Amino acid sequence: MDKSPYIHNRLRWHSSLAKLTFWSFMFLGLILIFFFRSPSSNPLPQDPSRRSLRTYNWGGPAWEKRVRSSARIRSRNGISVLVTGAAGFVGTHVSAALKRRGDGVLGLDNFNDYYDPSLKRARQALLERSGVFIVEGDINDSALLRKLFEVVAFTHVMHLAAQAGVRYAMENPGSYVHSNIAGFVNLLEVCKSANPQPAIVWASSSSVYGLNTKVPFSERDRTDQPASLYAATKKAGEEIAHTYNHIYGLSLTGLRFFTVYGPWGRPDMAYFFFTRDILKGKSISIFEAANHGTVARDFTYIDDIVKGCLAALDTAEKSTGSGGKKKGPAQLRVFNLGNTSPVPVSDLVSILERLLKVNAKRNIMKLPRNGDVQFTHANISLAQRELGYKPSTDLQTGLKKFVRWYLSYYSGGKKAAG
Repeated sequence: MDKSPYIHNRLRWHSSLAKLTFWSFMFLGLILIFFFRSPSSNPLPQDPSRRSLRTYNWGGPAWEKRVRSSARIRSRNGISVLVTGAAGFVGTHVSAALKRRGDGVLGLDNFNDYYDPSLKRARQALLERSGVFIVEGDINDSALLRKLFEVVAFTHVMHLAAQAGVRYAMENPGSYVHSNIAGFVNLLEVCKSANPQPAIVWASSSSVYGLNTKVPFSERDRTDQPASLYAATKKAGEEIAHTYNHIYGLSLTGLRFFTVYGPWGRPDMAYFFFTRDILKGKSISIFEAANHGTVARDFTYIDDIVKGCLAALDTAEKSTGSGGKKKGPAQLRVFNLGNTSPVPVSDLVSILERLLKVNAKRNIMKLPRNGDVQFTHANISLAQRELGYKPSTDLQTGLKKFVRWYLSYYSGGKKAAG
C-alpha cells in the first residue's frame, strides 16, 4: 500500500510522456506537410531564379559538339571564354565582340523573366547567327558548370550573370542573394577546382559607392555604405572575390559599370522606358533630390563598356592555383568603367524628345528612398592607365543609335516593349 502513490505517479508520468510524444509527432508531421505541400511555404514562390535547376536539358554527344564548336579558338592568340549572362544586354555585346575577333565563346543564361524573355531570345538568335551557342542553365547548377569545364578548358570566364536593378530588390530580395552571392560563390567553387584554373573578369557595379559623396568616384573610395540591397550584394561579391583570390589563387578582375545604355538594352532602365512611354504619350517621372537638387548619371555607351571588358580579359594574368590549391599570389583588380561626364536626367529626356520628335509629359517627383542615389560620376584614371580604356561616345550620339535600334526593333513603337 505504501508503494501505490509511487505506482500511480509513475503510470501518470508514462501517460503524460506518451501524450507528449504523440502530439510532438503530430506537430512535426503538420510542419512537414505544410513545408512540402503548401504553396506559401516558399517565401518567393514566383521567383524565376529559384526554379528547379533540373528543368534544363543539357548533355549528350550532340550538345557537347555544339559546346566545343562554339568555344573553339579561331585566331592565333585567341582565348576561350565562358560568358555567363550571355543573353543579357552587356553579355550579348561582349560575346559578339569576342567572336568577331576570333576568340572561342560559349554562353550561359537561364533566360529568367525579370524582364521580357523574348528580348533575351532575340539576342540569343543574334548570337547564334554569329556562331555563339548559349547553354540554357543556371550558375547555381554545379553539375552543369563542372560539365562545361570538362568539355572545354576555358582560359577565361566573363561573369555577367546577375540579378540586376535597384528597385526590384524591395520586391524580391531573395533573387539577389540567390544570383549575385550564391551564384557567384558556386561559379568560383567550380573555377577553383578546374585544372587549369581560368582567369575571371566579372561585373560589379557603380552602386557599390552607395552614400559616398566624394566625386568623382575612385576605386580607392570607401564602399561600405550601400544604399540598396543590389549594391550590398555587389559589394559582397567584391569581398568574396578577394577571399577566393587569397585562398585559391584565382585571378579576379571586378568591373564597376556606370549606367550602361545602348541598342539591345534592358527595358527596366530609365532611358529605355522613357522612350517607350514618350512614344505612347504617357507621362514620365523625373526625380529630383532635396531642395530641387539635380539627379545625374554617368551614362556609358555599350561599345565603350565592351572595350573595357575585352581589355580586362586581355590583361588578366593567369590564375596561380591548381586542383583547388594556391601555388602563389594571383592578380586581383577592380576598375571603374564609366564615361566621366554625368548628365542630368532631365537633359537625357530633352535629348530623347529631339530624337523622337515628341514632347514628353514630365512628372517631377522627389527622389524616393528605394536605393537610388542622387548622382554617379566615375574616375577612370586607373582603367585608362592599366587597360587603355578611353570612352568615346557622348550621350547624344549614343542615344541616337539606341533610338534607331528601338524604332526598328519595336516596329515604329507599335509593338509593346516589355
